[in-house]
Amino acid sequence: MINSFLSWAWAVSGVVLILLVLLHSPKGDGMGGLAASGSSMFTSASSAEATLKRTTWACLTIFLSLAIILSAGWLG
Repeated sequence: MINSFLSWAWAVSGVVLILLVLLHSPKGDGMGGLAASGSSMFTSASSAEATLKRTTWACLTIFLSLAIILSAGWLG
Protein backbone atom coordinates (compact mmCIF):
# COMPACT_ATOMS: atom_id res chain seq x y z
CA MET A 1 0.00 0.00 0.00
CA ILE A 2 2.65 2.53 1.04
CA ASN A 3 4.94 1.37 -1.77
CA SER A 4 2.22 2.12 -4.31
CA PHE A 5 1.59 5.56 -2.83
CA LEU A 6 5.29 6.41 -2.86
CA SER A 7 5.57 5.24 -6.47
CA TRP A 8 2.78 7.62 -7.47
CA ALA A 9 4.33 10.43 -5.45
CA TRP A 10 7.68 9.78 -7.17
CA ALA A 11 6.08 9.92 -10.62
CA VAL A 12 4.18 13.12 -9.80
CA SER A 13 7.28 14.77 -8.37
CA GLY A 14 9.16 13.85 -11.55
CA VAL A 15 6.54 15.52 -13.76
CA VAL A 16 6.47 18.60 -11.52
CA LEU A 17 10.28 18.74 -11.59
CA ILE A 18 10.26 18.69 -15.40
CA LEU A 19 7.74 21.53 -15.50
CA LEU A 20 9.71 23.59 -12.98
CA VAL A 21 12.93 23.21 -14.94
CA LEU A 22 11.17 24.26 -18.13
CA LEU A 23 9.83 27.39 -16.39
CA HIS A 24 13.32 28.70 -15.65
CA SER A 25 14.48 31.56 -17.81
CA PRO A 26 17.61 31.08 -19.89
CA LYS A 27 20.73 32.41 -18.22
CA GLY A 28 22.69 33.50 -21.28
CA ASP A 29 22.83 33.95 -24.99
CA GLY A 30 24.95 30.90 -25.63
CA MET A 31 28.14 31.44 -27.60
CA GLY A 32 26.85 34.81 -28.85
CA GLY A 33 26.88 36.13 -25.30
CA LEU A 34 30.67 35.88 -25.12
CA ALA A 35 31.14 38.85 -27.45
CA ALA A 36 28.43 40.97 -25.83
CA SER A 37 29.03 43.26 -22.89
CA GLY A 38 29.29 41.52 -19.54
CA SER A 39 26.93 43.84 -17.69
CA SER A 40 23.91 41.59 -18.25
CA MET A 41 25.70 38.59 -16.75
CA PHE A 42 25.75 39.96 -13.22
CA THR A 43 22.19 41.14 -12.67
CA SER A 44 20.48 39.91 -9.52
CA ALA A 45 17.67 37.39 -9.71
CA SER A 46 14.16 38.58 -9.08
CA SER A 47 12.03 37.32 -6.22
CA ALA A 48 10.02 35.10 -8.54
CA GLU A 49 13.17 33.53 -9.95
CA ALA A 50 14.52 32.91 -6.46
CA THR A 51 11.26 31.28 -5.38
CA LEU A 52 11.22 29.15 -8.51
CA LYS A 53 14.80 28.07 -7.80
CA ARG A 54 13.98 27.10 -4.19
CA THR A 55 10.88 25.19 -5.31
CA THR A 56 12.88 23.34 -7.96
CA TRP A 57 15.53 22.33 -5.43
CA ALA A 58 12.86 21.14 -2.98
CA CYS A 59 11.16 19.07 -5.67
CA LEU A 60 14.51 17.62 -6.73
CA THR A 61 15.22 16.63 -3.12
CA ILE A 62 11.85 14.90 -2.84
CA PHE A 63 12.31 13.15 -6.20
CA LEU A 64 15.78 11.84 -5.36
CA SER A 65 14.82 10.81 -1.83
CA LEU A 66 11.85 8.82 -3.10
CA ALA A 67 14.02 7.26 -5.81
CA ILE A 68 16.53 6.09 -3.20
CA ILE A 69 13.83 4.79 -0.85
CA LEU A 70 11.99 2.92 -3.59
CA SER A 71 15.10 1.45 -5.21
CA ALA A 72 16.70 0.34 -1.93
CA GLY A 73 13.70 -1.79 -1.01
CA TRP A 74 13.55 -0.48 2.54
CA LEU A 75 9.77 -0.79 2.61
CA GLY A 76 9.59 -4.48 2.00
